Amino acid sequence: RVGQVITIKAKVNRAFKTSMEVGIKVTLQDILTNVEKIVSVAYATYVAKPVGGAKIELEPVKLLSTEDHLEHSLAVERRRIRLGYEQVFQTIMQESNKEDTFEEEDAVSTELTHVQSIELVQPPHANHHGNTFGGQIMAWMETVASISASRLCRSYPVLKSVNMFKFWGPSFVGDRLVFNAVVNNTFQNSVEVGVRVEAYNCEEWIKDQARHINSAFLIFNTVNDKGELLAFPRIKP
Repeated sequence: RVGQVITIKAKVNRAFKTSMEVGIKVTLQDILTNVEKIVSVAYATYVAKPVGGAKIELEPVKLLSTEDHLEHSLAVERRRIRLGYEQVFQTIMQESNKEDTFEEEDAVSTELTHVQSIELVQPPHANHHGNTFGGQIMAWMETVASISASRLCRSYPVLKSVNMFKFWGPSFVGDRLVFNAVVNNTFQNSVEVGVRVEAYNCEEWIKDQARHINSAFLIFNTVNDKGELLAFPRIKP
C-alpha cells in the first residue's frame, strides 16, 4: 500500500542451454509498525535472444550458498512440471468434445462476465528493446480480469495468482492490444478468469489479422470487512 517500502530481489537460479530461470522475491516493510513480510514470489523464464542464425548458449550459474544450491535443483523440477502441464492441457483440449449440462437455477452465464478492452502501445509502455513492457501487459490483463471477476461478486476481487502467463510473440509502439477476459469457472472461494491478448499494427487492424501475443489465467477471491472469504456463485458456460 501507499507509504510502505517494497524490496524486490531477483537472481538467476539456473541457466539451461539457451534459457534461464530468474527467481523474484518481493517483500514489504511498514515504517509505522516495522512489520516485514513477503508479498509475492515468482519465477520468470527468459530466453537468450539469438544473434543472426546462431543461438546464444549460456554459461552455468556459479553456486555460492546453500540456498543457491536448493534453488538450482528446484529449477529443474519447476521446468519439468511446466513442460508437463503444457502437454496435459494440450491433451485435454484435444479430447474435450463433451458439453456438460448445468441445471442450477442460480448459475450465472459466462457471457455476462465477458470484458473487452483496447489499449494503444505508446513510447512509455516500451522497454529498451522497443517491445511492450511485460509488466505493462500484465497490469492491463489484471485490470480487465478484475472487472470480469467483479461481475460475479458484490465486492472488489483480490488477485491471488497469475498462472501460465506466457509471451507468444512481441508487440511494439503503435500496436493496438485487444484484451478479452471471461470467467472460466468458480470454486468455493475463488474464481479463474482467462485473458487472451491480441496485437494489431495499422495494416493488421484494417485487415482484421490479429497476432496472439499473450494468454494467462488469473485467480481471484473476495473478502468482507472482517477479512472472511466470500463464496462465488456457480457459472453456466
